[in-house]
Amino acid sequence: MTGPRAILLVLDGVGVGELPDAGEYGDRGSDTLGNLSREVGGLSLPNLTSMGLGNLHRIEGVPPVEWPLASYGRMAERSRGKDSTTGHWELMGLVRSEPFPTYPEGFPRDIIESFERRTGRKVICNRPASGTEIIEKLGEEQRRTEALIVYTSADSVFQIAAHEDIVPPDDLYRYCSIARDILAPPEHGVARVIARPFQGRPGNYRRTARRRDFSLPPTGRTLLDALEEAGIPRTGVGKVDDLFAHRNIETVHVANNAEGLGALEGQMADVASGMIFANLCDFDSRYGHRNDPRGFAEALEEADAHFPTMLSLLSECDIFVVTADHGNDPTTESTDHSREYVPLLMYQSRGPVADLRTRRTFSDVACTFAGHLGLRERFPGDPLIGGEV
Repeated sequence: MTGPRAILLVLDGVGVGELPDAGEYGDRGSDTLGNLSREVGGLSLPNLTSMGLGNLHRIEGVPPVEWPLASYGRMAERSRGKDSTTGHWELMGLVRSEPFPTYPEGFPRDIIESFERRTGRKVICNRPASGTEIIEKLGEEQRRTEALIVYTSADSVFQIAAHEDIVPPDDLYRYCSIARDILAPPEHGVARVIARPFQGRPGNYRRTARRRDFSLPPTGRTLLDALEEAGIPRTGVGKVDDLFAHRNIETVHVANNAEGLGALEGQMADVASGMIFANLCDFDSRYGHRNDPRGFAEALEEADAHFPTMLSLLSECDIFVVTADHGNDPTTESTDHSREYVPLLMYQSRGPVADLRTRRTFSDVACTFAGHLGLRERFPGDPLIGGEV
C-alpha cells in the first residue's frame, strides 16, 4: 500500500556557523561549510545550490538563487551537547536539558577496573585522543600485549580500539556490550560505546568498516516510538539505528557515503510509505575528525551528484528534508565536533517554497514529519511550514 512518505537525510557534521553558546564548548569561530569552502577556494555543488543551500548561509562557490527548488533555513540545537546522539534524538523530538557526561581526564579508575575484570583484558590509553592518531601510536603495543585501547573525546563516548587479528570484531562487540552495561545512568550514562576495529601494520594502521555503536536507549519518547505505535513503517541507512539503540528502527549499514547514497536511492525507489531516515557519516568520521577540508569538499561534491536522482524518486505526497546533526569544522585546530547551526532544506514537489529562517530546535523536523504522516501527537517546536519561527 502506498501513502505519504517522509525522508530525512542527515549530512553528519555539516554545520553552518557557530551557535551563540559555541564559546562554552571551545568552538568559537567554527563554521564547517563556510570555512572549508574558503579553504578549498570554493565548492562545486550545483544541485544543492539550486535547492537553496547558498540562500541559507554564505558558502564560497554556492551563491544564493532567486528561485530555489526547496524551502531553506537553518536550525539551532536546543539540547545541551554537540554529539551525534543528541542531534539525532532532537531531530526526532527528544530535547535533552542536561548534557551527556564527558571525560576530559579519562574514565574513573573504578570504571576501568570493572571493565578489565569483566573482559579479562587490560586497558591502555584511557584519555581523550584522535582515533587515527591513537592507533598509530599504540597499535603495536595493542598487538603485542593484547590489551584494549580505550579512549574518549570531547563527546560523550567510550571508544574501544583493537586490531582485528588480535581481537576479532565479534569479541570486540561483546566487550562493548560489557562497557555499555557498566556505563549506566545516572552518573555514567555515556551516550555511546563505540567499537573501533583496525587492521594493518606499524605506519599503516587503518580503521575498518566494522565499527559499531552501542548507544544509550533514548531517555524519552521520540517520533520513532509514535510511528511504531501507529503502525507506520520506518527504515533507514547508516548508523541511525545504533544511535537509537535499535528502538523502533532498523537500518542498512554501509561502509561509506557512496554505499549509503546507493542504499538510500534503493529505499526511495522501493519503500512505498512511512519514514526513511538516513545518515551519511563520512563527512564527520573521515574528514571532519581528520581535519581534511579537501576530502570533505570532495565528499560533498559526490553527494551533490546524487540529488537529481533522489528528487526524481519523490512523489507528490512525499516530503524530503536534508540537514545535519552538529558541525565538524575541518579547518580548526580541534578534531572534535563543533557546536553549530545546521542547514535545513525541505523539498516537496508540489509544496510551497519558503525562507524558513532560523529554527529554535531540531525538533521542528519531528513536528513536521508527525503531521505529514498523519499523527496527532505533538513534539517540541513547530512545523516547518505554517508554524512559528
